[in-house]
Amino acid sequence: MKEKMKSIRIIPAYLLVLIWLTTGCTQKPKETVQNNVVKYTCPMHSQIIKDKPGSCPICGMTLVKKYGQASEGAGIDLNTVLQPVNSTVISSVNTLTPQQKDVAVNVRADGYIDFDSRTYNNIAARYSGRIEKLYIKYAFQEIHRGQRIFDIYSPGMVTAQQDLIYLVEHSSQDIELVRAAEQKLLLLGLNPAQLNQVEKSRKAFYALPVYSPYEGHAHDIPHNQNAAMNTTGGDQAYANSMPLSVKEGMYVEKGQTIFNIVDPHKLWAILKIQNTDMANLKLHQPVSISLPDVPGKVIEGKIDFIEPFLKNGDKTTTIRVYLGNMDYDLRVNSLVKAVINTGTKSGLWIPRSAMTYLGQNKIVWLKQGNFFKVTRVETGLVSGDNVLISKGLSLQDTIAADAQYLTDSESFIQTKAHE
Repeated sequence: MKEKMKSIRIIPAYLLVLIWLTTGCTQKPKETVQNNVVKYTCPMHSQIIKDKPGSCPICGMTLVKKYGQASEGAGIDLNTVLQPVNSTVISSVNTLTPQQKDVAVNVRADGYIDFDSRTYNNIAARYSGRIEKLYIKYAFQEIHRGQRIFDIYSPGMVTAQQDLIYLVEHSSQDIELVRAAEQKLLLLGLNPAQLNQVEKSRKAFYALPVYSPYEGHAHDIPHNQNAAMNTTGGDQAYANSMPLSVKEGMYVEKGQTIFNIVDPHKLWAILKIQNTDMANLKLHQPVSISLPDVPGKVIEGKIDFIEPFLKNGDKTTTIRVYLGNMDYDLRVNSLVKAVINTGTKSGLWIPRSAMTYLGQNKIVWLKQGNFFKVTRVETGLVSGDNVLISKGLSLQDTIAADAQYLTDSESFIQTKAHE
């Protein structure tokens, strides 16, 4: 009876060993299978785990894949997690390293097209009188050299012509007096053909014709003043529809400007340059000008003039690029965009997206192990999508490719000066 009880006690021990061996051998393969199984979980509710794609039954978000193996960030220790959140972020965003290279430095500017004021020519009254006939009917009318623009009655001119006629009739032998009278009329504006006609016909011009010595478009004083106003926000349509200030029957004074004749074949582009970019600009640097209203049209030029002063309250400097307009395809006051090639710059460059502004500070997110730490940098030139780093980074550093993505709010970021 005792032997029977002993065998009964021994059997459970063997069974326990057998069970332990069975479970120990099969547990590890089972874990391996679990590690390779793809599950789907909710990003907001990790307790939701499913075998196939779908939506979270709690919040409705799309389920994402979850593998059985440990994630990349599983090695993050407690000290990393406890880093201050206002200067450290745990993330697995794309990264990049600064590059030492030569980058073409271009300065971009906006501006407009205007008349070249070097081509402004005044037609002024050489004597006082009354305008009897006006042949210019509207502003910006095209005028050719030698074209008759108005007739003027001047008592002084009539008297000077009558003096010449008297000398020719009664003192033609006094050559010096006749030449002096002729020279006076020529200086007052009479041309040689008109002078010969007076001497031959013995009749004075009471309405004396005045011819243009220049070629271009007719402007008068109010239009010029309104054009200047337009550059500061005036109404150009109103400027074009303004009537001429000079009218028939109007009296003019000696020396008074009647018209400005402007050559439309010569224009210039007025470009506004930020003062921070002026250090890179020099005369004769190449400029490419495009017109937003004319896609595909690019005008090549160079910097011809840099204004040596700043207007009150203006944070930009004006430069000029002289343009030819022989085909009349450019319009005054058209907006333009310019790209100025200032050469190349060698240095440590990063993409503009890798840096963000926090007021007066510029920061990048420097990768340190499994987390990113905010680092303040100092920058130099900005050319296109490239930023020159003058202090704060080295070639061995790794930074986040998108700094703004890691910056949750400008107010919470705290920076420390880079030593």
